[in-house]
Amino acid sequence: MSKQIERSPELEEVLRTTFSVLGRMLDEHRLEMKVRELGRVWNVGRGVARIKGLPHVRSEELIRFPGNKMGLAFNLDADEVAAILIDEFKDIRAGQPAWRTHRIMNVPVGEELVGRVVDALGRPVDGKGSIRTSASLPVERPAPAIMDRAPVSTPLQTGIQSVDALIPIGRGQRELILGDRQIGKTAIALDTIINQRDQEVTCIYCAIGLESSAVAKVVADLRRHRAMRYTFVVVATGENPPGQNFIAPYAATSMGEYFMEKGQDVLIVYDDLTKHARAYRELSLLLRRPPAREAYPGDIFYIHSRLLERSTHLKDDLGGGSLTALPIIETQAQNIAAYIPTNLISITDGQIYLSPRLFGGGILPAVDVGKSVSRVGGKTQLPAYRTVAGDLRLAYSQFEELERFSRFGARLDEDTRKTLERGRRVREVLKQDQFQPSTVPQQIAVMVAVTEGLLDDLPLDRVGEVKKRIQQRIHDELPDVAEKIEKGREFAPEDRDAVVRMANKWVGSFEE
Repeated sequence: MSKQIERSPELEEVLRTTFSVLGRMLDEHRLEMKVRELGRVWNVGRGVARIKGLPHVRSEELIRFPGNKMGLAFNLDADEVAAILIDEFKDIRAGQPAWRTHRIMNVPVGEELVGRVVDALGRPVDGKGSIRTSASLPVERPAPAIMDRAPVSTPLQTGIQSVDALIPIGRGQRELILGDRQIGKTAIALDTIINQRDQEVTCIYCAIGLESSAVAKVVADLRRHRAMRYTFVVVATGENPPGQNFIAPYAATSMGEYFMEKGQDVLIVYDDLTKHARAYRELSLLLRRPPAREAYPGDIFYIHSRLLERSTHLKDDLGGGSLTALPIIETQAQNIAAYIPTNLISITDGQIYLSPRLFGGGILPAVDVGKSVSRVGGKTQLPAYRTVAGDLRLAYSQFEELERFSRFGARLDEDTRKTLERGRRVREVLKQDQFQPSTVPQQIAVMVAVTEGLLDDLPLDRVGEVKKRIQQRIHDELPDVAEKIEKGREFAPEDRDAVVRMANKWVGSFEE
């Protein structure tokens, strides 16, 4: 007769521990023995590969090809997988194997990127050696929730007087820059990056579909003005596969979010999203997705909205960091009602429109104040701007309309003539050379001079000289007033009077 074994609590604990260890060992063994899913390439197009097999592949999962080439699963059809290729595809041919990687696309992030030039996958392309980062983030990340966002209230100074005074940008805002070809869109973005020196803002310039020579010039300009100390560049040129051009802005945004989530302020420039949309259209047509308006796929709005919605100002309990976006797009024949421009105007918080008419007239930067707007507006401006430039935007827009009307040869009364003369001088002080950003006190001093009528009797060709002299002297002659302006204190009447006296002295010296 067998004896019944008495089970004690200690024995039961030993048995549970043993079975748990055995279970983990079995799971690890199954994981090691898991058969790697293998598919076969049956068709390769420009930047697109079609694969038979891989029945369990997931959307946007990385797929590996021979030669360590990578692709991104995009179309999951019943009998095939269509992948966009993010590496050079010349060596990928029909009949070659393709493997699942069981992971989504990540890019390296960290302080080590600052000062470097990398491609859309985070690989260095500046010839300065490898980059070793300790962290990585997915390329596609959800935008912060509404309850995680704080109001946009801190200004991002561009150093461009026409923008800071009339179309202010705040940290965490999305401000679109648009206009026809070669009229200064990139110049505004670069001046904004250069003006962030000593402002504790990390800057990212993301080049999408540009020529290599154009990107090299941008990098050279940033280095010449010592902006690469706080900037890095993400490059996908026109010579790269369309998959890299599509991925680049999302990768750059993930790199920027690393700094934002650490409580830092970030500025990112997308140059430009017109070419990004064209790259996606090319991929979509190759993937046989149905075209819609202007042959763009129906989800073209979604690819840009999910990108730009990631730019925000986080709440203080999440670090208080911000990601400010300056997307650039190109219009054709000044048509801002085209498909992509209207999409992006509706997504962003305002736009800076550059006019070919102003550019042709030598008015640089060629900002059309009437068609430009900031939907955040004066909430992000320092108090001195609100005091001095309050009605300047409306008055300047009215001047431009009045000037066009006066060209018909109508007889003008004295008040109208004075309004035109004042407006022309406002336009002169808003002119600004590239790579010469001005400080906030310099901008305020010049605006005080022009709004008080101190420049009304000056010849137009002398206004620029007086402007430069006033800007040079404001910090030296009125350091206390300049400090008050920079620190965001109230611009009192006595401060305004002091600026008027200082400016009047230099205007008088030029009148003599």
